[in-house]
Amino acid sequence: MGLQIALSTARNALLATSTQIAVASRNISGASDTGYSRKIATLVTGGGTAQVVITRAGDQALFDRKLTATSDEAASAAKLDALKTLSQTVGDTADVTSPAARLGTLNAALIAAANQPDSSDLARTAIDAAGDLAASLNGAAATVTSVRMEADASIAASVATITDLLGKFDAANGAVVRGTALGLDITDSLDDRDRILTQISAEMGIATTTRPDGGMAIYTDSGATLYERGPRSVSFAPSPALGSGALGNTVFVDGVAVTGANAPMPLRSGRIAGLTALRDDTALEYGRQLDSIATGLVAAFAETDPTTVPASTVAGLFTGSGAASLAVAPRVDPRQGGAVTRLRDGGIASAATVVNAAGETAYAGRLKTLVDNLGAARSLGAGTAVASSATLAGFASASAGWLSQQRKEADSDATYQSTLLSRASDALSNVAGVNGDDETALTLQLEHSYTASAKIITVVDQLLKTLMDAVR
Repeated sequence: MGLQIALSTARNALLATSTQIAVASRNISGASDTGYSRKIATLVTGGGTAQVVITRAGDQALFDRKLTATSDEAASAAKLDALKTLSQTVGDTADVTSPAARLGTLNAALIAAANQPDSSDLARTAIDAAGDLAASLNGAAATVTSVRMEADASIAASVATITDLLGKFDAANGAVVRGTALGLDITDSLDDRDRILTQISAEMGIATTTRPDGGMAIYTDSGATLYERGPRSVSFAPSPALGSGALGNTVFVDGVAVTGANAPMPLRSGRIAGLTALRDDTALEYGRQLDSIATGLVAAFAETDPTTVPASTVAGLFTGSGAASLAVAPRVDPRQGGAVTRLRDGGIASAATVVNAAGETAYAGRLKTLVDNLGAARSLGAGTAVASSATLAGFASASAGWLSQQRKEADSDATYQSTLLSRASDALSNVAGVNGDDETALTLQLEHSYTASAKIITVVDQLLKTLMDAVR
């Protein structure tokens, strides 16, 4: 009877040690996987039996912190990337291609033309400078629209990604629930589920709740249901056009708006939140500032039509209703068949707006008025973040400074959030990560135990053989 007990004990020890060695090997294989959690094989005895229970290392609070940090980092990174594009294309006040610098060039050209009003070359230079300024504002407006459209397309891509990830999460969550009910090893399924949650959190901020059956529910960081015993719909219709200050379309989660000014449950973090803020706030604001410069230019170079009662103001050198449509009037642009003398004499809008009817070549009154208008303080940027009473050049410089400040703040926030994510990941890794050296040392210890159990079986086998020989 004693030999049977010894044989059974050695056999159970052999099986348990074999399982523990297998778990240690899994840990070594997963050491390089950032989404892998260390598995712990614990020998549990009782009732005359022994079994190995496999659990995984981890800390739910640290994992939740990592999810939050991932969402915040993704939001700040998305906004910073777009602001870099705006800054690189538009430039700043020191860049000769920026609207502020172009305004200075136009002002200098007008002064030169006013000092020598009979020079067609100087007038042409001033008109060319006006064309360059219009082109600069056109390009800046096009960049704003492009950035907003790219953000809109990225939002659509994020929504598609979330829909795909929710389908994968449903499969992993189902495996956890079934494995829990059957008492199976669900540690790998839990790892899969956590990997998916991390990916979802990069697209939108989330919060999770674990149920008694091991299943999990997911909510957005604003409370909208994203997954509850099954994935909920996440929908978004790409915006057809985002010109003229139009707001982009809304993202819906389970039928609830989670983006937009009127959203009852607006997202606070994640790539979608960052892209939406960029599309409908920062870039839109900068576009309004550019439009204010354009409308200010049209007003500064306007002409007076005395044939109406009362006399009306009509577009002169510049035409257009905003930065995207700003252009030099064809009647004064020689490249469009216009006459450069109209800059000096007036009559850009029509024959009724001529002020130098005699065509005097030394007439400088109109040119001096244009110089004064360009340098005059006026109310600009109503409804924008830099609204003020300023010259056009001053407002353009303030606008470029505002954009530079936005990028600086976004860069600082992105660096901060990246650091937080790195520290949260390190903290979780310290708890749940795999140390290859420790696992190798554990494997060696388990192999010694395995050898000892095997030796006991060998000795028992020999004793049983001796006993049987004696009986015969």
